[in-house]
Amino acid sequence: MSRPPVTLSIVIPVYNGGKTVGGLVAALAALAIPGGHEIVLVNDGSPDDSRAVCRELLRSSAVPITLVDLARNFGEHNAVLTGLRHARGAWIVTMDDDLQNPPEEVARLLEFAQRTGHEVVYTHYGVKEHAAWRNLGSRFTNRVADLLLDKPKGLYLSSFRCLSAFVAGEITRYAGPFPYIDGLILQVTQNIGRLEVKHLPRPAGRSNYTMRRLVRLWLNMFVNFSVMPLRLSTLTGLALSLFGALATVFVFIEAMFFATPQGWGSLMAAVLLLSGVQLLILGIVGEYLGRLYLTANHKPQAVVAAVERNRSAQEDAQPGTGIEPLAVRRA
Repeated sequence: MSRPPVTLSIVIPVYNGGKTVGGLVAALAALAIPGGHEIVLVNDGSPDDSRAVCRELLRSSAVPITLVDLARNFGEHNAVLTGLRHARGAWIVTMDDDLQNPPEEVARLLEFAQRTGHEVVYTHYGVKEHAAWRNLGSRFTNRVADLLLDKPKGLYLSSFRCLSAFVAGEITRYAGPFPYIDGLILQVTQNIGRLEVKHLPRPAGRSNYTMRRLVRLWLNMFVNFSVMPLRLSTLTGLALSLFGALATVFVFIEAMFFATPQGWGSLMAAVLLLSGVQLLILGIVGEYLGRLYLTANHKPQAVVAAVERNRSAQEDAQPGTGIEPLAVRRA
């Protein structure tokens, strides 16, 4: 294989980032990376002026920039996976557009990955500058990941991470419509390191993650990358069956030796409990079947409306990359 044209690619999904992405790109462009670096911006159907800001960065920035414009909003993990397909570096750093990760930490993250030889390096924070509910949701997601995914103990799954080109190439083979980047990474490698970095308050705007988006992300991990929910359903059914058998024995003894009262209350409680558990199990099975149906019908992971490069990126581009301006395609 030919040598990658740059040492580092920085993939940034952009959504409502018009006020911050300009400062982020300017700071990243000023980094001194041995072997050079490029920036891949993925406009994830942002409703603000992010696309106009990104196109202006193409004209004004001296560092190679590739702008991938998605036809609509597909979600952060879909956008990141699309950006990885356009990255050409030997190492790839993914980060958010909100400036909560200091740009200078990118160079330190790359140096740590190169020095330790880890295929993937995740960052973690001494203090997280997120809202309390967001931190609680992140902790819950990581605890669930400990149970469902083959995740090293204590590893914090952060969106600010560094991947080798090998790992990026492997996870971009995934063509399903419900990607979960961390689940894909853990399927490829266990050679993973950790690095503590700073986390800054958000300088402008507010988090794009709502409770609905967090639940959708949690479902992608919970359903797409593990059969544990189905196994839990089986165990729940088995446990309730045993409980029902014991309750039957208890009711029989009570009827034989005691004056039994009218059992409407206990009967309704049992019906509601069992009905709720049955509906929960059916819902889990239905979620699997629904996602299988959408995958079988080729629900797009993302639709790329246009890909643009500035002059620096065009000069570095090699033939056969399959990247063309204004190329409309599915990913």
